[in-house]
Amino acid sequence: MTNLGSDVHEIDTLMSGHTGITAGYAILGEHPALIETGTAKSAPVVRDALAALGVGPEDLRTIVVTHIHLDHAGGVGDLAAMFPNAEIVVHASGARHLVDPTRLMSSARRVFGSLMDDVFGPLLPTEARRVRAVEDVGSIDLGGGRRLETHHTPGHARHHVGLIDNVTGDLYVGDAAGLYIPSDDPDQPGDVRPGTPPPDFDLPLALNSLEKFRTLRPTRLLFSHYGPVRDVTDTLARAEEEVRLWVELVRDARTSRLDLDHAIEMVREKTAARYPVETANEETQTKFEELSSFASNIVGINMYLNKADGWEHPMADAASAG
Repeated sequence: MTNLGSDVHEIDTLMSGHTGITAGYAILGEHPALIETGTAKSAPVVRDALAALGVGPEDLRTIVVTHIHLDHAGGVGDLAAMFPNAEIVVHASGARHLVDPTRLMSSARRVFGSLMDDVFGPLLPTEARRVRAVEDVGSIDLGGGRRLETHHTPGHARHHVGLIDNVTGDLYVGDAAGLYIPSDDPDQPGDVRPGTPPPDFDLPLALNSLEKFRTLRPTRLLFSHYGPVRDVTDTLARAEEEVRLWVELVRDARTSRLDLDHAIEMVREKTAARYPVETANEETQTKFEELSSFASNIVGINMYLNKADGWEHPMADAASAG
């Protein structure tokens, strides 16, 4: 755990046993809240972290997830059972999948195969009465005049929301601004890499969501992958630059009729110098590739371009991107 000030605590969910890959955030105070659960296999880690912060089973008021991908919401069912007074907040288009995860789990298993058991674990159902669905804008009461405002921010996923704290200005960006890979050197900025998995990636929606983040004028970005960033303007600009670049690279791969393996090789070569923090460390490369693989991101962009460009390139389907 890391104390980020203003009653905000970063919780490393230790996804796949890795440190520094997926974060949840606890906001303490009158009505304690948890943002992001991590995977189902991370639920005991999160429970124990909350306990160490003084949040017992009866104390947690809210669990909110930015979207229902399993590295963000896979632990909802487990943590809902561990914290029986917590309301679960999610975007309306994802709510039914938390109540009945059958379709979501079936789709995830097709994509991830054995990784479902090794990395994620099963998303357990949550009682419908405990799930609150938010639409374009919503509000979560943290007590004492403090609240989280939710804003629909699709592009990475249609069920994605960003969350801004009205007191601190902290913006919880989920995956809508991509992945942030922090540097061990405080004088070196971290890497910003897009997250564009199938089936929902949409470039105009993603760019609109980044613009929405700018208009909220946050003081700090809190990435689910991974950690806090104070250089808001440059980081959001970099997020836009990177996602535009990846779309153009995949479009070039389509024009050249590259298969997935050759598209991966080309994108890796063209972008390697842009991610010095990631490429400098083999362990960092391994864990972020497991989290957000080049294959998955390229397939997601290709699916978007199939629709946007009006012709289909059989580069790969979603099931081959795990």
